[in-house]
Amino acid sequence: MDIYLVGGAVRDALLARDTTAAAHVDRDWVVVGATPEAMADSGFLPVGKDFPVFLHPQTREEYALARTERKTAPGYHGFAFHTDPGVTLEEDLARRDLTINAMAVAQAEADDPARAALIDPYGGRSDLENRVLRHVTGAFAEDPVRILRLARFAARFPDFTVAPDTQALMANMVGHGEVDHLVPERVWQELSRGLMEQRPSRMFEVLRSCGALARLLPEVDRLWGVPQRAEYHPEVDTGVHLMMVLDMSARLGASLPVRFACLCHDLGKGTTPADVLPRHIGHEERSARLLKGVCERWRVPRECRELADVVAREHGNIHRSEGLGAAALLRLLERCDAIRRPERFDEVLLACECDARGRLGFGEQAYPQRERLLGALRAAQTVDSGVIARQVMQQIGRSRENASEPPAADAGPRIAQALHAARAAAVALALKAESPT
Repeated sequence: MDIYLVGGAVRDALLARDTTAAAHVDRDWVVVGATPEAMADSGFLPVGKDFPVFLHPQTREEYALARTERKTAPGYHGFAFHTDPGVTLEEDLARRDLTINAMAVAQAEADDPARAALIDPYGGRSDLENRVLRHVTGAFAEDPVRILRLARFAARFPDFTVAPDTQALMANMVGHGEVDHLVPERVWQELSRGLMEQRPSRMFEVLRSCGALARLLPEVDRLWGVPQRAEYHPEVDTGVHLMMVLDMSARLGASLPVRFACLCHDLGKGTTPADVLPRHIGHEERSARLLKGVCERWRVPRECRELADVVAREHGNIHRSEGLGAAALLRLLERCDAIRRPERFDEVLLACECDARGRLGFGEQAYPQRERLLGALRAAQTVDSGVIARQVMQQIGRSRENASEPPAADAGPRIAQALHAARAAAVALALKAESPT
């Protein structure tokens, strides 16, 4: 049997993104001329469900038998795989998505792929040098996930362009309904990975240019061409603003929940009635309703869904929070569940900062709302809820002894009211202390 290192480890070594290929965290191996029985006899552990994949007995890396595949039905799962010792390395590489991922080096040279004898039957090195994302063969059209993967690679390598013939092929796939057969798990997997790349806006630009965004995320796609008030948004176009917000989230090192919240925070602007444009009154609530549909469609994880809902509903109020007094600030904190979940509230504020700075000419602006709200939160947290509860219960007890109060069935609401009042007083005191004399 012959073993080859393929895919991302080779690509990244040639790009000098990972100078020590042996330490690459995601090395893929292809085995040519072997059978499942021969692999098992060599100590490899079979793990593949759809086709023969094995774990190395020492490194636990995946080794797949060279294979070809044939389209049998629409969508991601509609494939039949063929493996036997006669399948060549070139045939295996031909089924891969992009030329830059269809290169290989022999196992003996795998510790330094950049200096190894490169096996490159489809021109991957040339496309790397020219910064081009290009499909390997027409088999690209058989798997709609490849559209999402290419878009994700565009976000990872933002200086790469999509080859014109690949662009046309993706548009043709969308036109023939291939994207409509994608399963939620794979869509979310690729979207979430793309959101975490260097320039997430590129993923959505690529998806939009081939028509896939309109099928997968019509709520996002319709934002392009929707105007905003130029005094607040010099970039005017809502879609352009959204891309700036996403790239700001990457610049600030935001987590996936924050980046997803950035993606969805302004969905409601796409449904603003034309006669009120460029104003977007009530878009926050509309955004939250549309967000729910997106999350159900693609089975978005709860952590992402809940953070995005808070940001969609409250980002406008958070932006305007510098003008709020203590009582209004506390109500905002309570709506955001900030006292109970301060770590999540910090992420809410980061998403709002990305929104504020993701505007033309505002990229270097400070976001003072963050510190003011965090200061209000710290003040509210100084109130001991246990002490307040005991005080209220003591008051109820004394009142009952005097027969001037009914039974303590309303203790819960009274404790909540007293706790709110104490927190409001603490926030007011903190604001007063911070005010210039």
